[in-house]
Amino acid sequence: MAKRIRVIGGGLAGPEAALQAAKFGCSVDLYEMRPTRSTEAHQTSDFAELVCSNSLKSESENTAPWLLKQEMRRAGSVLLAEADASAVPAGHALAVDRVEFSRRVAERIAAEPMITVHREEVTSLDADDSETITILASGPLTSPALAAELQRLTGSGHLAFYDSISPIVDAGTIDMEKVYMAARWDKGTADYINCPFTKEEYDRFLDALTVAETVPAKEWEQIPAAEVEKQPLHYFEGCLPIEETARRGRDTLRFGPMKPAGLTNPRTGRWPYAVVQLRQENLRADSYNLVGFQNHLKFGEQQRVLRMIPGLENATFLRYGQIHRNTYIHAPSLLTETLQLRAHPGIMIAGQLSGVEGYTESIASGMLAGLYAAALAQGRTPQPAPRLSANGSLTHYITHAEAKRFQPANITFDLLLPLEESLRKKIRDKKERHRIQCERALVAWDEWLAQTLAAGQ
Repeated sequence: MAKRIRVIGGGLAGPEAALQAAKFGCSVDLYEMRPTRSTEAHQTSDFAELVCSNSLKSESENTAPWLLKQEMRRAGSVLLAEADASAVPAGHALAVDRVEFSRRVAERIAAEPMITVHREEVTSLDADDSETITILASGPLTSPALAAELQRLTGSGHLAFYDSISPIVDAGTIDMEKVYMAARWDKGTADYINCPFTKEEYDRFLDALTVAETVPAKEWEQIPAAEVEKQPLHYFEGCLPIEETARRGRDTLRFGPMKPAGLTNPRTGRWPYAVVQLRQENLRADSYNLVGFQNHLKFGEQQRVLRMIPGLENATFLRYGQIHRNTYIHAPSLLTETLQLRAHPGIMIAGQLSGVEGYTESIASGMLAGLYAAALAQGRTPQPAPRLSANGSLTHYITHAEAKRFQPANITFDLLLPLEESLRKKIRDKKERHRIQCERALVAWDEWLAQTLAAGQ
């Protein structure tokens, strides 16, 4: 008889894993502790709640995020299909109405007879249970009890970093006379609201931002000194708060989240000195989030400083930015390429807890975990995703990264196998190199996927 699969976590990776395993006829118990116990960052008890932004990154052809999503679509990722169905205008990116997205995911879970939902906190992991395959996808805010249990099993302390939530503004309070609609380099449709700065406005904004009062770290956010070499805060470089970025140099923001390149202001015919972009939050277009504007400022300070942005002088903020602690395991020393704990192969880790970073990457990790778990439950040996693919390269990174410098990763071309030296010398154009990498990745992915699906029939 097939083993039962237990999935812990109702965020992004957990539901995707559960739905994938159910496709293969596996019985799945899906556990989510909310609303019995919430976290410091979640606002609802919904499945697949998007806590930070609402973007699943670029849909531009032959980019790394596009490649990852193309592989997922070919494999039948359920959550990505629901993201496509709940998309809102976002230029060349895939952004979703987060409420509609969660609703659709919940409907898919409720409609699957092989999945039983349990609204309760899991605090123990039985590594000796030979009748169950466990997928731990409890996310970066895993409850203290379950985190302690995982630490007991692995014998390894957790690493930690700080992740982010961007502010959201009421669309009706934006001064549309001072802003303009555009997409960078005119890619896709002009779906972003752009707030342009002159040099004088930027300087005033920067001065106010760098002296604004920040929120003291809460007790639950404190990181044991031994884990981060006595650094009080250990931010993930991909999600730095804007005030931290600003302190690294007066032009750092202008080359980061406030980069004006490719955003021609139709009123002037030129790029502004700096710009803040706003991205649509939902299908009603009644709210927008400030792209890349995660911060750790007190709410009153956020209102004061963010209202210095041209067009937001009288803005009403529906949600302020936040920074919160995230936790992940040391995957290079703990995980196999099929996401199993080396010491306890009946337990798998998926999603951000495994060391992948980002919504799409978390869903992809859950998708693979569901496929691997189904194979294990049915007595088959799972075959890891091919190294040439984006999915395989991301998993290869977290399981083979340099142990001392391991940090969570988004999908980038740096993680994929480079072209052979002879091809690199022959093809100088980077876009053409990326096209070839994507082409061979999809060939390898299709071959692996065909074998995986055939084996499960």
